[in-house]
Amino acid sequence: MRTAEKVIITTAITGSVNVPSQSPHLPLSADEVADAAIEAVEAGSAVVHLHAREPDGRPTSDPEVFEKIVGRIAEQTDAVVNVTTGGASSMTMDERLAAARRLKPELASMNMGSMNFVYSGIADKVTEWRHEWEEPYVRNTYSHPFVNTFDRIEDALRTLGAAGTRFEYECYDIGHLYSLAYFADLGLAKPPLLIQGVFGVLGGIGADHANLEHMVRIADKLFGDDYCFSAFAAGRDQLAFGTHSAWLGGHVRVGLEDSLWIGKGKLARSNAEQVRKIRAVVEDLGKPIASPADTRALLGLRGGQA
Repeated sequence: MRTAEKVIITTAITGSVNVPSQSPHLPLSADEVADAAIEAVEAGSAVVHLHAREPDGRPTSDPEVFEKIVGRIAEQTDAVVNVTTGGASSMTMDERLAAARRLKPELASMNMGSMNFVYSGIADKVTEWRHEWEEPYVRNTYSHPFVNTFDRIEDALRTLGAAGTRFEYECYDIGHLYSLAYFADLGLAKPPLLIQGVFGVLGGIGADHANLEHMVRIADKLFGDDYCFSAFAAGRDQLAFGTHSAWLGGHVRVGLEDSLWIGKGKLARSNAEQVRKIRAVVEDLGKPIASPADTRALLGLRGGQA
């Protein structure tokens, strides 16, 4: 792993997992997502990882909604914009890729394998639903897998890569590292790789700190110094895993996509609140925070224009 001299904070603003009934602070409309992203950058986030939603919170893959969000962020910040290709498991791969194909971002996420990605447990905790779509949406994940086949991964790496997009490789299990190594051997995943270790999703690797260290060991074996590492855990383990990643020499990710909380039993009021908290932890470890310019240099990004 390339040890981080400056720590990149990525903020995942809204995602497609959590639903409006869980928190009144989850950004929903294009303007809300853009506002939240701008606030996160002002708090110290160099990268904003973007999903889009309809005003009622329903996840959408509509490129026009993404354009509204990205346009405002680009006007008001110099942040690295990371457009999802994960979307939601209920979407087709073409739908999930539509925004990245249109916008040609300097960074896009890439899920490294098909998996069970289950968050039906949300339905057991919500006592009052704000919208009719929410409950069937989360319960559906118990019976429908999240599909990321090798042919579609390869197609995305080739087509988006040809436009100058680089990737945040989201690895939900150790096997996903070996899948990434396969595409690296083909010359389609090019160093420096940004590996995002994802922990605590039901169907993926558990939020056990031994798993984080094991993922780094295997990534070191496969990629040597050709990768940068970042990690997060879903839900209550978010801050602890970010701290551990930074302590190991990696980078961090926070955001309301991954956790709605700022402390035990206390909802985060904004993405920026989580950024400020992890920034304080990282700086207490004696590590400076990376700016967007630092991040572009470290990851070999082209800048914001296609």
